[in-house]
Amino acid sequence: MEIRWLEDFIALAKTRHFSRAADEQNVTQPTFSRRIKLLEEEMGVQLVDRNTLPLSLTPAGELFLDAADKITRILRDTREECHAIHEEQSSRLVFATTQTLYLSFYKTWLEPFSRALDIALDLNLHSTAWTVRDFSHALLEQQCDIMLCYWHPSIELLADATPNEFEYVKIAGERLLPCSSVDETGAPKFVLPGHKRRPIPFIDYHDNAFLKPVVHHTITHSQNDLHLVTVNKNFHSVSVKAMIREGFGVGWIPFRLAQESIRYGRMKAAGDERYYTDLEVRFYRKKDNKHPSLEKLWNKLKEHTEANVSVV
Repeated sequence: MEIRWLEDFIALAKTRHFSRAADEQNVTQPTFSRRIKLLEEEMGVQLVDRNTLPLSLTPAGELFLDAADKITRILRDTREECHAIHEEQSSRLVFATTQTLYLSFYKTWLEPFSRALDIALDLNLHSTAWTVRDFSHALLEQQCDIMLCYWHPSIELLADATPNEFEYVKIAGERLLPCSSVDETGAPKFVLPGHKRRPIPFIDYHDNAFLKPVVHHTITHSQNDLHLVTVNKNFHSVSVKAMIREGFGVGWIPFRLAQESIRYGRMKAAGDERYYTDLEVRFYRKKDNKHPSLEKLWNKLKEHTEANVSVV
């Protein structure tokens, strides 16, 4: 049974005339009559008394009319609700970022910023476990509309992109610094550069972690030889911080993640600025993604940061 047959039957019940009902349904009268006949065959009963003038419905037809009204009304309402859901979802931006930036930027900065613009963000929480290549692929394939991530020359972000394919806005600076737990006097338990005979236990990042290349760039380009021995590897800065807090060794984490613990004396920098590395926090988008909400958010980001959009 087709829904249009129900609509045809409702039109016939209203007009009580095959020709006028066919006109109302924008079909020829033979086609209309055939569809009413098919409906009756499907139901297995006669629904229309064609011997009266104007025609009338049989008792079964009157019962069926009530059901047809309910079915078509439910269908119409459901269709409208589905369209509303589709419109709402199509207006949302898919946002992705690392776990650390979710914790340090999304709740405190981006969510209020987007809410003030009445822009809904659909959070892709799977991105907290993405590698650098995963971020690049997601943006390239438009699996996300906008992403927030750290940038440093050692991070091979968008390495597979063609020139001028993406653009970014720098919204903040960040520093990666080595941290240590404190001893009973409040001094750092471990201090760089360490000693060759007694290397400092090192909380490292996994090879596919976002900040791994930055940390190793810092170690490699340090003015002093660092004496470290890797005792643990983690994917997230939050996990590195937890291991540092428990006194297992030195690790590099973003300042925004460390600042509260440093302020309350639970952690200290494990070295001076020679061992710090400056990062940028950037929003990226694919240039040919013309999502209306993305355009609105992007323009406001540019205004807010007073930064020029750079193309990569």
